[in-house]
Amino acid sequence: MTVKQLSLPELADACGRSGIVNVGLWREPVQTYGLEATAKLVRDAGLTVTTLCRGGFFTAIDAGERAAALDDNRRAVDEAATLGTDTLVLVSGGLPAGSKDLHGARERIADALSVLGPYAQERGVKLAIEPLHPMYASDRCVVSTLTQALDLAERFPAHQVGVTVDTYHIWWDDNAPAQIARAGASGRIHTFQLADWTTPLPEGVLNGRGQIGDGAIDMREWQGYVEAAGYTGAIEVELFNDELWARDGREVLAETAARFVAHTT
Repeated sequence: MTVKQLSLPELADACGRSGIVNVGLWREPVQTYGLEATAKLVRDAGLTVTTLCRGGFFTAIDAGERAAALDDNRRAVDEAATLGTDTLVLVSGGLPAGSKDLHGARERIADALSVLGPYAQERGVKLAIEPLHPMYASDRCVVSTLTQALDLAERFPAHQVGVTVDTYHIWWDDNAPAQIARAGASGRIHTFQLADWTTPLPEGVLNGRGQIGDGAIDMREWQGYVEAAGYTGAIEVELFNDELWARDGREVLAETAARFVAHTT
């Protein structure tokens, strides 16, 4: 998503030229290019798919909408397995129209996980609940903190459900370091993502993720927390940024790789 202006073949080529061997994929470009074609493309390019993003959106009240969401998430699990990744990132969903019931919405997430966790396990895929910054709670994700994400995840085995640790969404939370340790102790850190916090936020706020090093977040600090918690997996960079998307994608990829080296240990 950081370089969504590149087609998947362009991305694979650019990664190869830059020495990048891991890539996190999003479902929309994979579906556009074709699932089997994408799986072959990344294999042939020597790329490992770290995660597939995203499943989720479990909070609907209508029974038909809930069933449709479960079906879509089963497809997402199958797509992840075909791509060779063991992790599907979940953005859980916001409040349904007209609802003010955060507790009820979170319980519907748990209900969905009780169905999807075993399904994913059978296919070698783990579910990674991603808490999003509270500014997204109403429309995108009622899970706003690692505490809330872990309270949900810990109802299920760690090999079924864990969490995504994303600096952009949790850097403000004084409780987050302790929750990272909590997640690590039970083997629930399923992926770790970097993005910086820059202001002012753009209209709509969704595409406000800053390039590493341009904002307020100490990446080394957060890397230290996840590594102290025992995480040894890949570190992803996930940037939603209109200014970056307007630039040459290969240039942005090279810049992002350089920033990653400069701002992590």
